[in-house]
Amino acid sequence: MKHRLSRVQTIALGFFIIIALGTVLLMLPISSRSGESAGFLNALFTSTSSTCVTGLVLLDTYNSWSLFGQVVILALIQIGGLGFITISVFLAIFLKRKIGLKERNLIQESVNTLQLAGTVRLVQKIVIYTAWIEGVGALLLMLRFIPQFGWLKGIWYGIFHSISAFCNAGFDLMGQFGAYSSLTAYYDDILVNLVIMALIILGGIGFIVWDDISTHKWQVRKYLLHTKIVLTMTLLLIAAGSLCFFLFERGNLLAGMDTKGQILSSLFGAVTPRTAGFNTTDTGMYTEATRLLTVILMFIGGSPGSTAGGIKTTTMMVILLYIWSNLRNKSGLNIFGRRLDEDCIKKASTVFFINLLLAAVCGLAMCGLEMELPLSDIFMEVFSAIGTVGISTGITRDLSLASKYLLILLMYSGRIGSMSFALSFTERTRTSPVQLPTEKITIG
Repeated sequence: MKHRLSRVQTIALGFFIIIALGTVLLMLPISSRSGESAGFLNALFTSTSSTCVTGLVLLDTYNSWSLFGQVVILALIQIGGLGFITISVFLAIFLKRKIGLKERNLIQESVNTLQLAGTVRLVQKIVIYTAWIEGVGALLLMLRFIPQFGWLKGIWYGIFHSISAFCNAGFDLMGQFGAYSSLTAYYDDILVNLVIMALIILGGIGFIVWDDISTHKWQVRKYLLHTKIVLTMTLLLIAAGSLCFFLFERGNLLAGMDTKGQILSSLFGAVTPRTAGFNTTDTGMYTEATRLLTVILMFIGGSPGSTAGGIKTTTMMVILLYIWSNLRNKSGLNIFGRRLDEDCIKKASTVFFINLLLAAVCGLAMCGLEMELPLSDIFMEVFSAIGTVGISTGITRDLSLASKYLLILLMYSGRIGSMSFALSFTERTRTSPVQLPTEKITIG
């Protein structure tokens, strides 16, 4: 009997194949600015980071990759951000092919939609909205880049950074100002900061939220509970994160900046860890408090069915509600006039623990491998990889071979893990016909 791949296995295999193809293309001499092959590890790491929309790099994107290599990286980012299932189904729709039940189930798994009905229409909306948002973002960025770099380079920079920001990838072409400098040259540029942050947020709130808002417009009361939770958590994390960043860095990185630079840098420092990877300040100079704040934001990440990683905002909200409910000795989780079912608590707890456990185990392994590096540097790297963020203190390229492969595994797990979790919403669970006797134990 032939074994049939499950939806999660199909998606995991699909991403693996895309990473492999990207690795082959990036190994070609034409992909390298020097005209020589970048080597297997550099190509694999870059392909994984691009496809998993992470942004961690071993080689500076501008200085090391040719235009062909940059196009390959951008294509991998777009495919990884939207998901190859979404893109392939949209092409099938465009070619007027019939979309069967299997494809609809894959769409539901890929974009974390709440129901099977309307998935094909949702795919069309996703691609159209993405094209519009990335297009507008590119045009706005061109207003800054064309006068600075010229027409051809300015247009390419606008397109590249718009797609990279919307897909929460964090790849940049600003290496000409200094290798691995990201957007530090624009720390006080209002246009670049606001456009990049808007693209990151729009890419990170999720496709379900887009669809809900486009359907109900400003009628907030009609929004899905999912949408309300996502928007609430997003605003809270940005506000709290910005305030904490300012307080932790006001005597450090922000000390020499004017008010505009401090505000923009604080906002950017709260938005980019969820989960874009750009930076407008030197992350290697963060205070220990800011590093911990960044790790927390990277761990939470964006929202389900988005281009972002992390355990997701809804997971964090459910965990917080559950703790608050227990502290008040109340049964049930109530929010916005609705009650969450028990399955949400189980799934949120599972996602939270598995991600934390995986990060802790890999972090411990890397601490053993990189004994000369500070703990905060290593855990910034680990949480950046599993959260598909891309923020680094600058140690990525100096890590040992084993640590680099660990990061590759974490980036892949971070991109596929959220999809594996989504499968539990749709698969039928099997209840054992025989249940064992219960017995209490002491907790806490």
